[in-house]
Amino acid sequence: MTKRILLGMLTPSSNTALEPITSAMVSGLSGVSAHFARFTVTEISLRDQALGQFDDSKIMEAAKLLADAKVDVIAWNGTSSGWLGFDADQRLCQRITEVTGIPATTSVLALNEIFEKTGVQNFGLVSPYLTEVQEKIVANYKRSGLNCIAECHLNLHVNFSFSEVTDGQIRDMVTQVAAQNPQAISTFCTNLKAAHLVPDLEALTGIPVYDTIATVVWKSLLIAGFDTRQVTGWGRLFQDVA
Repeated sequence: MTKRILLGMLTPSSNTALEPITSAMVSGLSGVSAHFARFTVTEISLRDQALGQFDDSKIMEAAKLLADAKVDVIAWNGTSSGWLGFDADQRLCQRITEVTGIPATTSVLALNEIFEKTGVQNFGLVSPYLTEVQEKIVANYKRSGLNCIAECHLNLHVNFSFSEVTDGQIRDMVTQVAAQNPQAISTFCTNLKAAHLVPDLEALTGIPVYDTIATVVWKSLLIAGFDTRQVTGWGRLFQDVA
């Protein structure tokens, strides 16, 4: 029997986008399935209460539950290190692996790896987040030597509301950012229903679009030893970035 590939996804409790999108991405892949564990996230802001949602101890309990399923990788399907600092995700991945023995990754670390592999220096950023959160993300990338030359955000803070952003709103934001000719654009939120729009947006703008649900699926498959080129219909990432 061919070995199954089991992808473990750490999921914000109020997220209704990443589970169906992730499952759809892997649905055509023989032997591959995605499995989810939730922990409480309801608000995205810089308030102490909101920042405390990402305390590692809470995430680790969910990670241990995924480990019970003997998954091949445990992935934080979320973008919190965009405003908390990328080292937060690095520490989290290290701790997950130390405790469970399972390799770990995150949406943001995967995105950063993609930027590095493709030589991106100037990028565009699309999110539903508050202005102060967006500014933190831009500043963290600036410290890492990457320039956000165009951005668009919706100034929302209730995590559930991100999943209600319409296709039309997302298209408008991406095309607005694309007008500044970045080397790549990221739709930066795993509760944003943007991944299915990526092929059309790339065809429209001529610019690669890296959705943060797609980035973590891409990296998870690589860690599990799966050829990402078998993922079709979700944009250039899976075909072009080895």
